[in-house]
Amino acid sequence: MFDIRRYCIHDGPGIRTTVFLKGCALSCWWCHNPESQSAGPEIVLRDDRCIRCGACVAACPHGAVTWVDGAPRTDRTKCEACGTCAAECHAEAREVAGRTMTVQQVVDAVERDRPFYESSGGGVTLSGGEPLRQPAFAAALLREAKRRGLHTVLDTCGHAPWEHLERLRGDVDLFLYDLKLVDPARHRRYTGAGNTRILANLRELSRLGHRIALRVPVVPGITDDAENIAALCAVATALPHLAAVDLRPYHSIGGWAGSTGCSTPTLQPAGGWTRSPPP
Repeated sequence: MFDIRRYCIHDGPGIRTTVFLKGCALSCWWCHNPESQSAGPEIVLRDDRCIRCGACVAACPHGAVTWVDGAPRTDRTKCEACGTCAAECHAEAREVAGRTMTVQQVVDAVERDRPFYESSGGGVTLSGGEPLRQPAFAAALLREAKRRGLHTVLDTCGHAPWEHLERLRGDVDLFLYDLKLVDPARHRRYTGAGNTRILANLRELSRLGHRIALRVPVVPGITDDAENIAALCAVATALPHLAAVDLRPYHSIGGWAGSTGCSTPTLQPAGGWTRSPPP
């Protein structure tokens, strides 16, 4: 996983602790957590914090960090995400995104804020990345959370075999189900994958009576046109069990530029540092 964020108020009811797991089957252009897409640890760079001291260049044992146009740049093909450069970064411009934790460690961290959950109706939310990319861990974590009496939310894009949902759905109080585009060709263009499985899983969860809130990212020029909105409405109104539709405004905080991993305000694919948008 790459983060455990406390006192969250937008990831389900009440005050919550959100657990972010790494790995995602999609690579949405607007992804606000691009460091979550890869399953393994990786180096996150914050160019606005870099003081150009050169400590990372000297420290990298793999020759992945070099000077380019007066600034340190990382060759992702050589980077082993060992964390040596991050450990030597005096300005905290580099850090390792991703660490291994046990179910017990995660639940113990979540339990610290139990008084807030009890007073607000909150609990724990599994997010990512995509939690269903780690189905066994997600199922065990949700099971232990329910055993301890915690309210549980699963934030998912739904792109997974139904068997993964089947093994954990009984321990989920609320699904935050991300739905971006209904047209399969457009979905594949902007997320890197089709949506047949996503829509099928959504309909099956609703048919089985699960509480679902649709989350729709409103991305200018991509998801906000009349055709997609009408299609999203048609999907939503056909679901027998739907708690809410949550429109999520687009922001550019998760942008990545070129091969540097630096923040940028432009919309582009967020999963890789060397890809360019399809024509």
